[in-house]
Amino acid sequence: MSLMVDHSLCARELVSAFGLQIRRTSLSKCKRSFRWDSPKAAIISNFHLPMHNHEFKTRTSVEDIKRLRLISAIKTPYLPDGKFDLVAYDSLIQMQIANGVEGVVVGGTTGEGHLMSWDEHIMLIAHTITCFGSILKVIGNAGRNSTREAIHAAEQGFAVGMDAALHINPYYGKTSMQGLLFHFESVLPIGPTIIYNVPSRTGQDIPPPVIYSIAENPNVAGVKECMGIDRIKDYVAHGLTIWSGNDDQCYDARWVTGTTGVISVASNIVPRLMHELMFKGENPSLSTKLKPLFDWLFSEPNPIGLNTALAQLGVIRPIFRLPYVPLPFEKRVNFVKIVETIGRENFVGEKDVQVLEDDDFILLSRY
Repeated sequence: MSLMVDHSLCARELVSAFGLQIRRTSLSKCKRSFRWDSPKAAIISNFHLPMHNHEFKTRTSVEDIKRLRLISAIKTPYLPDGKFDLVAYDSLIQMQIANGVEGVVVGGTTGEGHLMSWDEHIMLIAHTITCFGSILKVIGNAGRNSTREAIHAAEQGFAVGMDAALHINPYYGKTSMQGLLFHFESVLPIGPTIIYNVPSRTGQDIPPPVIYSIAENPNVAGVKECMGIDRIKDYVAHGLTIWSGNDDQCYDARWVTGTTGVISVASNIVPRLMHELMFKGENPSLSTKLKPLFDWLFSEPNPIGLNTALAQLGVIRPIFRLPYVPLPFEKRVNFVKIVETIGRENFVGEKDVQVLEDDDFILLSRY
């Protein structure tokens, strides 16, 4: 006799098959039914493993994130074998702290999170929290083009202690406006979040109606906006917390439109001057002084300029993970002139700025 049991068998058939003895009154009520109802316990809406919001007793509040004025999108340095240079990384963050930076975005575009394995990414977030979490706010990049992966990234980041998540809209495989709403509604319950709108990278703008809708969620700390001063001005007028995503616009965004501050690339190399730009009141001369540096940093897609600058300043090894390559020689020469004009003392590091030759750089295709 086969041990495979047909679960549609009624009690009378079980008696015949297994010789069971049951009361006749039960047999008279036996009716065959093919209807199956899902157990109610298995239906849990919006259930995220491995944790829920209420399990975080010591998490940073959304209001704490809203108060941050200067946040560095921190660079990730490398060793010759392609692994993280944590000594250089820690030193760079210490320079940020010493010069008034209040928070860091870990594994964003500037930090090359898109070139990391997930193990590398979560390790770097955890390392940053362990070493510096009591001194500055750690915002982990959790943006993904897959909602499932964005949820996983946010859950894991909060599990190791990050203060907030940075979320972009799904890139490349773009969705509809309704899809954007569902995407953000899926990730926002996990914890405090900064929404990042950068159409030049995602290929799709997050329009104001979507922002206004998701901003009603209490976990939205604010928006890192890269669509210009007019967009920022409108958001600020509606009471949203906004960080400029463009260093070259951050002065006007702060002192003309009233943004909270900036999530900055340039603060990696001139943190004290960026702090002055955000905290010390109107100073158009300083903004003008920094403009050539901003133009140089973004003459090619970020983080190419920043990686080149930090290497020339002797703060990191001249190692690039492909597809990034250093700026060409003539621009490396120009950087030295910019440093001399602004003043070497205003830049991070203690070594003299130098012009690196092409052969000084290591380009890694396997890492």
